Amino acid sequence: MASSSNQPNTTLYLNNLNDKVNKEELKTQLYALFTTYGKIIDIVASKSQAMRGQAFLVFTDLAGATSAMRACEGMIFYEKPIHIDYAKTKSYATSRREDPNFVPPTAANASTLISQGAKRQRDDEAADEERNAKREKSEEDEEEMEIDDEDEQAPSTNTNSLSNGPSARLLCTNLPREVDDSVLSVLFQQYKGFQGTRVEWSPTPNADGTKVKHAQVTFETTELASAAKTALDGFTLKKGWIMGVAFN
Repeated sequence: MASSSNQPNTTLYLNNLNDKVNKEELKTQLYALFTTYGKIIDIVASKSQAMRGQAFLVFTDLAGATSAMRACEGMIFYEKPIHIDYAKTKSYATSRREDPNFVPPTAANASTLISQGAKRQRDDEAADEERNAKREKSEEDEEEMEIDDEDEQAPSTNTNSLSNGPSARLLCTNLPREVDDSVLSVLFQQYKGFQGTRVEWSPTPNADGTKVKHAQVTFETTELASAAKTALDGFTLKKGWIMGVAFN
């Protein structure tokens, strides 16, 4: 990866993303892909003209952000290579962590992450387009998505009851309705030997009566499947949803 021209930052700037992907799906899959490198506290993405094809990921520490940038720069994501750099400024989420009294500036006078992304793609465009980007920015400043995997834990399937011996096939339980094969594949393909997934509706709801999904994930060998199981059993897919992973 080419060296970054920006100072190291816990916030990463991503561009060249596929702008045809639904915003919520994009956030979910970015979280699934990058959370293996460190804890993510915020994701900012939008379908507005100013932020099209771009996103910001905020990590709790620099080590996680740097590892993610080095590992994923140029990775094919929705048929396009991701371009990653350190963001030029701190995110609001980082500033709030460092100073609980931090108050974000207003959209009218702030140089925020959103305007930063707009500048990168619109440097050569006319002044009227710059003014349009600033108006759209006021809407984006309110769209911060806080991902906290420590606060609330949803009812999860008790994987201790699944006592099957080691095999090359894993069973994932307690999956929310938005998880499909593409989402789960992004998560498991980080591990060597991954072959495929099959996501289905579970015949029984969870303890709260909520309809959930389960999935089978296949690896080349038992050893490779075991490595993925160890890493992802108990993984928080989104706030309040903990995935169970057991041998199937």
